[in-house]
Amino acid sequence: MCRLLGIVASESTEFGLVLTEAPRCLATLSREHPDGWGIAIHDADGAPPSVKLVDGTWRVHKGIERAGEDRRFLEIAARSRGHVLVAHIRQKTVGRTRLENTHPFARDGWVFAHNGTVQNTSILREGCSEARLAEIEGDTDSELLFAYLLTRLDECGLLRLNSEAARASATALIGRTTAQLRAAAIGAFNFVLSDGATSFAHRSGRSLYLLERDPRDPVRERRSVAPGADLVTKWTVRRRAVFIASEKITDEPWRELSDGTLLRIDRLPTPRVIAANISPRAA
Repeated sequence: MCRLLGIVASESTEFGLVLTEAPRCLATLSREHPDGWGIAIHDADGAPPSVKLVDGTWRVHKGIERAGEDRRFLEIAARSRGHVLVAHIRQKTVGRTRLENTHPFARDGWVFAHNGTVQNTSILREGCSEARLAEIEGDTDSELLFAYLLTRLDECGLLRLNSEAARASATALIGRTTAQLRAAAIGAFNFVLSDGATSFAHRSGRSLYLLERDPRDPVRERRSVAPGADLVTKWTVRRRAVFIASEKITDEPWRELSDGTLLRIDRLPTPRVIAANISPRAA
């Protein structure tokens, strides 16, 4: 078991609330998920020259300590800001506790975080290109799944989604690929996959929730996140955002996604869910 979190926002957003302050923030959830943490941030406005970027686009920070007790995690979370966040806390099932096994993984402009356990890894390994297998640094099923998805994108020339046609093709490809893996009963594989402009979220075998905030949201500067608890969010009138999480991290109206759901979330011109099969019930 692990916990993952993805956010796509229309404006540069402070992520400290969901990482360290909300009732079920990742720092709190790390009590049960103690085997490392990772934060990947994409900022469309660009990071300062002093900030080291992964693949020229992402700021990726990782640690192997329990997130809520790791001073470095707390310091990074407090100053984290960007348009896209992919964050993860790990409870190891496959692979030792080490940085190479810590999510999110980053490669060729994409980041990937996984929640679940893939029992049938032979399907993934046999379906990966030699080039993608050679890039694997750790020994987790999760990184192997990332390599498998990148192989599929490589094969179709969809590593760069620079047009609506490319995004539509990638959505269809990932939809077919995840359906095939579910049919093959490989195990549980919730994931968030993002290149900073287009993000995909998939549910299979573990819980996954969706929260959307938009200009119709009546809450701006203060937001009720738990009974009797308001937090200052600095939410502007124009800001939209889409949140994906393994569990509801606040007491807002999150919606549980049905098993087998694949979402595509585009950041531009404003964050919105493009392809979805969403459970109609609020949870």
